Amino acid sequence: MWNDIPIWKIIVDAYIVWVLVVFVVKFLLSNKRMLAVVSSFLLVYFLAFLANYFDLFISSKILGYLTQWLPIVLIVIMAPDIRRSLEFVWKADSRNEELVMGSERTKQAIVDTAMTLSGQKIGALITIEKHNTLDQYAERAIMMNSQVSKEVLINIFTPNTPLHDGAVIIRGDSILCAGAYFVLSDNQNFEKTTGSRHRAGLGISEITDSLTIIVSEETGNVSIAVEGIMLKINDRDKLMEYINMFMKWGDVYATIQENINVYLWTPQSICQSKFSWKNIFILL
Repeated sequence: MWNDIPIWKIIVDAYIVWVLVVFVVKFLLSNKRMLAVVSSFLLVYFLAFLANYFDLFISSKILGYLTQWLPIVLIVIMAPDIRRSLEFVWKADSRNEELVMGSERTKQAIVDTAMTLSGQKIGALITIEKHNTLDQYAERAIMMNSQVSKEVLINIFTPNTPLHDGAVIIRGDSILCAGAYFVLSDNQNFEKTTGSRHRAGLGISEITDSLTIIVSEETGNVSIAVEGIMLKINDRDKLMEYINMFMKWGDVYATIQENINVYLWTPQSICQSKFSWKNIFILL
């Protein structure tokens, strides 16, 4: 049979199967709860197969009904997790073609703002855009397009002002918007008392390649969230170091992994690889 099939068809067929396998693996591993649920469903299908194979009448009937409704149940119950996993898998395709990172003045303004707000225990959420565009969040926020400065940022996060609860998105040397709201992370390693500001910072880092600086209004602690992990940084020089690495396209994720202060779950290495349909078809 294989002798009658052109070699190019075999290669294309195998490549398509490989792409689908990579997609499914990344989709499942990007969310532990999704992986657990799908594993449970596969077990039910396996039991249904065994029941039919050994002609177990009652078991095959019950499991038969279950297998018919399981896909619908999966979609309804796991809708938020499915959306989050798809955002993670596809994030490499929503990229800014022209990447403009901030100047030294911008970086200094961000660090000064974080340290000042930390000393005053004023909460803040500052997200620096990289390759993945954040336009979908900016469109629902208050557009500003003003130059990044310590004074403007502190005014935004001053308590009891209209924008202090949301996030500021920085693109290059400009404050793109203020009052932005992100999807909250459902990371199970977070303590139940963790506030929504930290969950939002981690959430946006899980689905984009941005870096977010979080200042806690309860403790004044400064943290950064990038590539789905969070790190406490209360030292000015260390914060500047990470921002420099991020803006110079350095592998800030690899550096953070080596730091013993990492206190959140780190995604599987396969989920951290950049998956893009563009790259796949270039190889063809």
